[in-house]
Amino acid sequence: MEYRGFTLDPFQEEAVLELERGNSIVVSAPTGSGKTLIADYLIEMDLGKGKDIIYTAPIKALSNQKFKEFSELFGKEKVGLLTGDVTINQGAPIQIMTTEIFRNMAITNDDALSKVSYVVFDEIHYINDIERGHIWEESVIFAPKPMRFLCLSATIPNAREFADWVASIKEHEVKVINHDVRNVPLHKSFFCKDLGIATLEEIKEISDIPQHYGRKRRGEQRKPIEPPNHLDLISELEGKTPILFFCFSRLLTQKYAEDLAKKRFFRPDPRISEIVRKRFAAAPPDIERLESAKILRRILPYGIAFHHAGLIPQIKEIVEDLFGKGLINVLYATETFAVGINMPAKTVCFDALRKYDGFTFRMLNSKEYFQMAGRAGRRGIDKEGFVYAMIHIPNFEYEKVKAITTKDIEPLKSQFRLEDNAILNMEMQFGKKEIDIILTHSLYVFQNKKGAEVVKRAYFNRLKNLKRLGYVTEDFKVTWKGKFASGVFCDEILLGEVFATDIHKEMDDYQVLLFIAALVYEHREKTKFFKRFPTQEQNDLRKLIKSHPVLQKEDRFRHLSLMSCLIRPVVEGKDFFDILSYTNLLEGDLIRFFGQLLDRLNQISKAALDDALRERMNRLKAQVEVALKDISRV
Repeated sequence: MEYRGFTLDPFQEEAVLELERGNSIVVSAPTGSGKTLIADYLIEMDLGKGKDIIYTAPIKALSNQKFKEFSELFGKEKVGLLTGDVTINQGAPIQIMTTEIFRNMAITNDDALSKVSYVVFDEIHYINDIERGHIWEESVIFAPKPMRFLCLSATIPNAREFADWVASIKEHEVKVINHDVRNVPLHKSFFCKDLGIATLEEIKEISDIPQHYGRKRRGEQRKPIEPPNHLDLISELEGKTPILFFCFSRLLTQKYAEDLAKKRFFRPDPRISEIVRKRFAAAPPDIERLESAKILRRILPYGIAFHHAGLIPQIKEIVEDLFGKGLINVLYATETFAVGINMPAKTVCFDALRKYDGFTFRMLNSKEYFQMAGRAGRRGIDKEGFVYAMIHIPNFEYEKVKAITTKDIEPLKSQFRLEDNAILNMEMQFGKKEIDIILTHSLYVFQNKKGAEVVKRAYFNRLKNLKRLGYVTEDFKVTWKGKFASGVFCDEILLGEVFATDIHKEMDDYQVLLFIAALVYEHREKTKFFKRFPTQEQNDLRKLIKSHPVLQKEDRFRHLSLMSCLIRPVVEGKDFFDILSYTNLLEGDLIRFFGQLLDRLNQISKAALDDALRERMNRLKAQVEVALKDISRV
C-alpha cells in the first residue's frame, strides 16, 4: 500500500485499514518506526469526509511543531492550535492541543467535542508520568462515547491490557497493532574512562577488580576516579555524524557545545553562516543580546549546537532548521528533543543514564532510554544506528544498566488521582449511580482488584472537604463557588476563594497579577532576582492572604516579593527583554512563566460567572501580551 510516496510497512497498513473500518487502535512500535504517518493518514481520511479530528501532544513544543507541520500538509485554514496561552484558528477541523486542554474539554462536556470523530493521543505512554499521567486517564474516561481513539506509543509491553481497559469503559472494540522490529538496526555500546568504547560485559569485568574500584581500606587514600569525557567519546565517532548527545542539564548542553567548538574537530561551513545570518536578521534585534544567542553564533558555523527548553523559540527554530537540513554535526540536547520531534541522527550518545526528575536523582527507566536511543538511525539514509552511553565506573550498577538498555520493559501503569475539578464536574453532570459507575472506570481500578473501594473512599473524602469549604451544599448541590471552580483546572480552590467571592474586588490589577504569579512560579534555589519593587499594594495583599483561613496555608505566597520583579515591569509597560535583565531565569523559562500566567487568566475568564470579572481578566491578558509582543510562542 502506498501513501505519500511511501510503501507502508505491514504494521502501518494494518493500522490504516482498521482506521478505515472506524475502529479505535493502539499502536505500539519503536521510536522512529513511522507511527506519525498513521496519524497523517487518519487526518487526511476524515478531513475528506468532513469530520473534525483532535491531535493531542504531551508537551507544548510538540503541539507547536505539529501545528506548523499540519499547516503545511493540510493548509493553514484547516488547522487550529490550543495550548492554554495560545489560541489560533479555533473551530478549524483539525485541532492540535496539549492533552490537558483535551481533558478539560472532555471533563466539562464541551460542545465542540460532539463533532470530533477521532482523538489522536501521541505518546500515550505519558500515562506513566507520576505528576501528569492522570490527565491521559481522565481524557479517555470522560471522552464522549462515540469518539474513537488513535493511541501512539513507543513499545508498550502491556498494550493489550491497556486496549482492553479502553474497550471495557467505552464499549467498543479496540485493536492493538504491535511492531517490534526497527527499520534501522541499533548497535548499543558504552564508554568509560579506562576502556573507551566497550560492551557492558567488558566494563563489568574491570569494575569488579577490587584494587581499582572496590571499597578502600580504612585510612587508605585513593585518587578520585575521573568520569568519562564527552570530547573523548566524540573523537572516537568519526564518520558517525550527525550525533545527538543527550544531557540531563540545560547548562551542561551549552558548556559541552562550547568545549567541543574549542577543539576545532569540524571545519566551519559557510552554508550555516549564511542561514544563521539571515535568521537573526529577521528576528527581533534584542535576541542577539542573549547569552545563548551569542554562544550559538560562535559555534553554529562548525555544525555544533545545543537545544533545551530554556531557549527562546526563535533560537530553537534556527537549531531545529539546521539539524533538519543535516548541517549539524553534534547537537547537545535535553530529553525533550526526543519527545515526538521527528529529527533522528545517525548516532545517539548519553552523558549519563541517571537524571534528576524533580524529586531525586534516579536511573532512567527502559522507556526513557529507548525513547532517546530510538532517535539513532535515519530511515532511508542509514543502514544502522549507533548508541553510546557514558559510564562512570564508581556509580556503575551492571544489572540495572543491563535491564534498562536491553529491552523496553516498562508497562503502562495507572497514576490516577482525583482532582477537585473532576469531582465538581461529576457532581454537576451525573447522578449518584452514574458517578459510582464512573469511579470504577479508571485504569487503576482495572489493574487493581480492590481499586474501586480505594477510589470511592477517596472521592467521598474529597467531596466532604468541598462541602466544608462551601463548594458543595449539604445535599451535594454544587454552589456558586463550586460552579466557578469546575471551570478552572489548576489551584481550583485557591482561585475559587478569590475569584468566586468578592475578595478580588478588594485587589487592584497589580495585586491580581501578583497573586496569580505566585501560584504559577516554580521556585528554584539558583534563581536570582536583581531588582525588587516593594510597594504598599504588595504589603496589603500579603495581609489579605494571611487573614484568609484557606489562602494563609499556601506556601507559594511567600514568593510575592520576588514576583514583583516580574510583574511590576509588566504593569509599567516594559518589554520581555527588559524584564529578563532583572533575573537570571533563562529566556525559555521566563516565556513559560508568562505562558502559565496567561493560561490562568484565560481559565478564570472562561470560568467567570459575571461579565465584569471576565472583562477584567481579558484586560490583564492584553497587558501581559504587550510584554511578549516580539516573542514567538509557536
